[in-house]
Amino acid sequence: MRTRAVAVVALVLGALWAAVVWLPAQATSAPVIVVETSRGTFAFETYPAEAPKTVAHVVALVKRGFYDGQRVHRALAGFLIQWGDPRSRDESTEAQWGRGAAASSGAPIGAAELSKKLVHTKGAVGMAHPGDPALGDSQIYVTLASRDDLNRKYTVFGHIVMGEEIPEMIQRGDVIRRMYVKE
Repeated sequence: MRTRAVAVVALVLGALWAAVVWLPAQATSAPVIVVETSRGTFAFETYPAEAPKTVAHVVALVKRGFYDGQRVHRALAGFLIQWGDPRSRDESTEAQWGRGAAASSGAPIGAAELSKKLVHTKGAVGMAHPGDPALGDSQIYVTLASRDDLNRKYTVFGHIVMGEEIPEMIQRGDVIRRMYVKE
C-alpha cells in the first residue's frame, strides 16, 4: 500500500515538474496590442504562428511609436475602421489620408500571409494593401461585421479581445492616442 502511495506522489511530482519545465517553453504567448483612442481603449491578440512576418512588422511599428497620434482615416459603419497613415497626424492633409505611397511606413511586409483558417469575423484585425497583399505595410483595419468577401484577399493577423464595443464607436478623424504591446 505504501509503495502505491509513493508511486502516486512520484507521478504527481513528475507531472508538476513537466508542467513547470515544458509548458513555459511551449506556451510562448502571442503579442497583445493595446490601442488607446479618443473614444476608448481596445486590445487585440495577434497570430504570429499564422502570420509571422505581418505580426513582427506591426509589433516593430508599435514599439517605435509609429501609430501614436495618427487618426482613423476610414470608418464605415457595419464594415470596418482603418488607420496607419502617418500623414493623418496633419489635419490639413485629410484629403490624402489613406492614399498613395506616403500613406504607409515605407517598408512593405513583402509577404502575402493569406489563410483559409483565419477569416474576417466581427473583430478581425487585418492588414490593408494597395491591391497586392505582399505590399501591405502599416494600414490596419478592424472589421465591424463578418465579411466573407475579404477572406483570402487580406491578411488577418489578429482579433479583438478587449473593448469589443470601442471600434464600433470610432469615427473618421478620431485619434489613436497610443498603441503598445502588452507585456
